[in-house]
Amino acid sequence: MLFAAGCLWASSSLAVSVVFLNPGPASDGYWQSYGRFMQAAAEKFEMSLEVIYTDRDTRKLLTFAREALQGANRPDYLMFSNELNVAPEILRLSRGSGVKLFAVNNTLTPNQIGILGDLSKSYPDFIGSLVGNDEEAGYLTASQLFRLGSDTAKGQSVELLAFSGTNNTPVSLKREQGMYRALAEHPEVHLRQIVLGGWRRDRALEQARILLKRYPGIRLVWTANDQMAFGAMDAVAETGRQPGKDILFSSINWAPASLDALRDGRLNVIAGGHFMLGGLAMVLLHDYEATDPAARKNMGAREAQLMQLLVSGDIPKIRSASQRDDFGIDVRQFSLEGKPAGTEYEFIRKTVAP
Repeated sequence: MLFAAGCLWASSSLAVSVVFLNPGPASDGYWQSYGRFMQAAAEKFEMSLEVIYTDRDTRKLLTFAREALQGANRPDYLMFSNELNVAPEILRLSRGSGVKLFAVNNTLTPNQIGILGDLSKSYPDFIGSLVGNDEEAGYLTASQLFRLGSDTAKGQSVELLAFSGTNNTPVSLKREQGMYRALAEHPEVHLRQIVLGGWRRDRALEQARILLKRYPGIRLVWTANDQMAFGAMDAVAETGRQPGKDILFSSINWAPASLDALRDGRLNVIAGGHFMLGGLAMVLLHDYEATDPAARKNMGAREAQLMQLLVSGDIPKIRSASQRDDFGIDVRQFSLEGKPAGTEYEFIRKTVAP
């Protein structure tokens, strides 16, 4: 999406209102950081933001979506994640509401688009999406984990357990695809089983208890998020083995507990940085709002290059930055407002399929 400087206009003095249906629980460290950074971005742009945590409860999420889209006090924008395939119902609820829709983290799947048809015609208020480089994160964490495992195996095969999130969430599937890409490059690694941990610590704990008995030779555990890693670590500790030493772990998310685990050696590999997605989406909404309505265009589906591997030496810098809601980042620097025509967003790596 290009915003020519000449197309920017002075909008209403009333603060632009945004509601974000956060798919996770307020207690989750990742979603806490996500919400804090998003709120800091809203304040920088003088936008009104309400974050509603829906605890990975589809009914709760759709109830709040219905209220935002069909209630008396509707926001200008509704931001949501297509976890558990909720997007088609949200699009249906939005018809005639006058509320613009924007997806973050998880956008519509190709199958959903095939069923819904031309979104620009059927649902013109769906203006775009921003997702992270999840396939790459799955690949990077798995590759590093497999290298560490191979180094300690001394030429022997290495047994792996994998914990994915859900089978109907694009982020989960992308990270899993990245893990499989790395697996194809490491024939010495033998995947014993992959299970769906539902992003939850308690579920991964129960699963790992069973799997560690079934496969006593496990040396590597790859997980799609930190909560599942912690659950599997709990199960490993119950067997008298040491997470991070007897069994190596990788995960995704830079939550405080994950940083502690990396520092303490319980977690061997971690990737993160995608907590910024919501805040960067606010940049896109700000610039869209600042564009003359006659010149506005659908922003399409975008992928941000955010996630990267973290090493223990990075922890002090990240901890220091996390003391501030904006993590020391002024998102206004990413806005195209006032920039020359043709300037692109520096955090956007590529445009993906709509």
